[in-house]
Amino acid sequence: MEDKQYMEYIHTHAQKSNHALTLVWAFLVGGFICCIGQAFRDIFEVALPNWDEGKIAALVSMTMIFLGSFLTAIGVYDKIGMHAGGGSIVPITGFANSVVSPAMEFNKEGIVLGMMAKMFVIAGPIIVAGTVSSVVTGLIYWIVELIK
Repeated sequence: MEDKQYMEYIHTHAQKSNHALTLVWAFLVGGFICCIGQAFRDIFEVALPNWDEGKIAALVSMTMIFLGSFLTAIGVYDKIGMHAGGGSIVPITGFANSVVSPAMEFNKEGIVLGMMAKMFVIAGPIIVAGTVSSVVTGLIYWIVELIK
């Protein structure tokens, strides 16, 4: 099928979406997920008064990653994503979803060549981009400091 034919097929068969409604849902769900994270932070600060801010932040991150992974495993996160769109992929739970989903999908191909090899298919490029941009930013900062 040629590009032109494919595009015609897509335009005739794809569902039309209401962009304004999609944006509202993304904003509301993404904000709600962030509010859940803030609620955990507030709870942990009260429950663990001797913990410093860094430890509380790490505990909140671990809790949100667990929730995103767990909801993906039981099939709930994908349903949230169908309605929320980008609102479900931006927070840390969406990142957990992007690692767990391929791991579950490719598990049937075996642990090493399936799950472990394909686990970072979606999240891998994000990790690489973040790492490379961090190194470049650090090098620029280092060079600027040397010049001073």
